[in-house]
Amino acid sequence: MTTDTDSPETSPARKQRPLWVEVLARLLIGFGALALLTSFVAHLYVIPSGSMEPTLVPGDRGLARIAGVDADDLERGSVIIFRHGATWDSERITEPDRAMDLLRYAGDVVGVGPSHHDYTVKRVVGLPGETVSCCDGRGRLLVDDEPLEEPYVVTDLPFAEESGCSRAGTGAPSIRCFPEVTVPEGSYLVLGDNRANSSDSVALCRGLTDRPCEARFVRADQVVGTVGWRFWPLPPGDALRGS
Repeated sequence: MTTDTDSPETSPARKQRPLWVEVLARLLIGFGALALLTSFVAHLYVIPSGSMEPTLVPGDRGLARIAGVDADDLERGSVIIFRHGATWDSERITEPDRAMDLLRYAGDVVGVGPSHHDYTVKRVVGLPGETVSCCDGRGRLLVDDEPLEEPYVVTDLPFAEESGCSRAGTGAPSIRCFPEVTVPEGSYLVLGDNRANSSDSVALCRGLTDRPCEARFVRADQVVGTVGWRFWPLPPGDALRGS
């Protein structure tokens, strides 16, 4: 006597899930893998402006290293990506449109597309507890009163050695100058390599104006990672040019 439990009509091997279930499952797996990658391994970035030229140029696309990067790993000269809201001081972008807000939540998860954060790329110059100022007699940046050599800076703000940074006499201080600022603990002072066109930590301090210096710092918990590999433009390779 035979049974029909193994007949073609009822065999489990013959049963197939609907196509939409297969597609949805693959999409969920793909988004999940992308979310894990961009949260714990590497973050996708696009350079939007020329503030880091010639080290990074607008349109560069690549990956920032997240894995193995924390506050203890950051050194002077590290090029970092950090997150913020509409301004450096705000935590998140407020989105009034509900549909766009949902898209931003999706971007928060997968690390691609619009999100509740903006991302900025700068170079670490001042470490926690250090003092930074500009300039010495040759127009160089000073860190704890020691001049800093910066071969990656090609386009800087003007500096006239005859007037320097002094306010004595009739000569105005060079606009490259800014007064001494102390980096808070757990934060970093960051500057763009294209100093003549960079909204950075001391953008509101240049020129020794009469208004108080309002330096902006990047907290350690804002740092996403360090700029590493570039996949566009071709050929791919190290993201940092000549630094």
